[in-house]
Amino acid sequence: GSRINGTFVISGAKGSHTHQHLIKKDVTQILYPDIVSTPEPAVNMLTQDLREIVFVIQSQSNSFHVRQAERLRTDLLQQAHTLKEKPPVVLLLHSLSDHEGDWSILPLLPNLSNSFGKNSSWIVFLEEETNVKTTKLVQVLSKFDKNKEWFLGKPLYDKESTIIHHYAFAENPSIFKYPDFVAAWALSTPLVVRLADKVRNEPLKSDFTIDLKHEVALYIWDNGNGPHLTGVPELCTEPEGSPQTQHCATSLSTAPPLCGEPVNKEDIFVAVKTCRKFHSERVPVIKKTWEKDAFFLEYYSDHADPAIPTINLGVPNTERGHCGKTFAILQRFLTSSVPNTKWLLVVDDDTLISLSRLQVLLSCYHPSEPVCLGERYGYGLSQGGYSYITGGGGMVFSREAVVQLLNSGCKCYSNDAPDDMVLGMCLNAIGLPVTHSALFHQARPEDYARDFLAHQVPISFHKHWNIDPIAVFNKWLKDDLRTKAAEGLDKSTKTEL
Repeated sequence: GSRINGTFVISGAKGSHTHQHLIKKDVTQILYPDIVSTPEPAVNMLTQDLREIVFVIQSQSNSFHVRQAERLRTDLLQQAHTLKEKPPVVLLLHSLSDHEGDWSILPLLPNLSNSFGKNSSWIVFLEEETNVKTTKLVQVLSKFDKNKEWFLGKPLYDKESTIIHHYAFAENPSIFKYPDFVAAWALSTPLVVRLADKVRNEPLKSDFTIDLKHEVALYIWDNGNGPHLTGVPELCTEPEGSPQTQHCATSLSTAPPLCGEPVNKEDIFVAVKTCRKFHSERVPVIKKTWEKDAFFLEYYSDHADPAIPTINLGVPNTERGHCGKTFAILQRFLTSSVPNTKWLLVVDDDTLISLSRLQVLLSCYHPSEPVCLGERYGYGLSQGGYSYITGGGGMVFSREAVVQLLNSGCKCYSNDAPDDMVLGMCLNAIGLPVTHSALFHQARPEDYARDFLAHQVPISFHKHWNIDPIAVFNKWLKDDLRTKAAEGLDKSTKTEL
């Protein structure tokens, strides 16, 4: 393809990523057409079958997610059996190696290339809730020349440049397409083999893994030297069985939408981190939106204000990072100072959250297990780094997780260290996994692709910057637990609910 001259720079600490892109617009328009209809079958191509496809389910090690992934694997193998086809290879990503960073895909490519580079045509990545019609998928893939480099998916794009994508393509962010993972996405074997060589020979540059689907697409695009994402209309995110999915090879699984009765309000203790300067600015937003849905809630500050009320934990406020405060919260959670609850939710004072939806989600998890749940980010994953729950979207811990964390002796190296990242290092050191849910969001609704949010019933957003936070809460997160939440979650088809 044509070369686009550009630079991609990441520097500094968390939150200070800088990207510069020098883009020739005429070339860019050629590289990024809108979603394309699937091409006609290439001449002289062999008919493909399921054995040419390696399915990789982007699974997690938590017991609930293992069951979800196993159910999808069973369905794929059952379809092959019904079709009297030899079964495809179906891999569960979390079990492929002991490397913590495998979920970020790129470190996994050499492994996939070595194992399947000679005897497969496609690597197809699925999320746990992706429903696949295997016959239709084979037909779709057979329309692409498997001897060429292809990157296939359902395209997402940014309407505005966004912090979660490091303000990439600031002049015109909609030109860059990246895949909605839940619709499935596919790499042809020639592309996998080349990318694997690149991963082996060139260290991965990014320290932070923040939005994986965008970062994978950037890596494959390679400043215009690699293939762009080809949009495939048959990769869909509508609920399976709906009239819109008749042409689809993939859709969103609708069963089971719920794991049981929502957990009780009394089982969740909510800890809000605040400080004196935000008592009058941010705390009133919480009181006008989601505070009433909490049974147990405490505000932790550097100043005891009886009007709110806030509790001073004896940790001075810091301009950045709140490690000292967060670890004090974890310690307090295990004392008689607060009610004995099964779950701890730690949020910032500018976090917007639906506690009723969280109650539904937590029905899928066992508090007797060490569960650490939220939006997963990664740091240095290609060099033996660690995953962490990004704090602004909300960090959920089972009591057992808090016990194991504190018993490990892990602590802050300074009060102003980034609490979420230090917790990630601690969890990694003692072998506790971070469990990811795409329903928690570190940024504002406008920072995410509209089509990505369209098939979600989100649990949280973060930041009050340039928005009316009460209006955002009312639009995206407000509902009644027993009626709207259950209906919406059912419609959302997120099997993790």
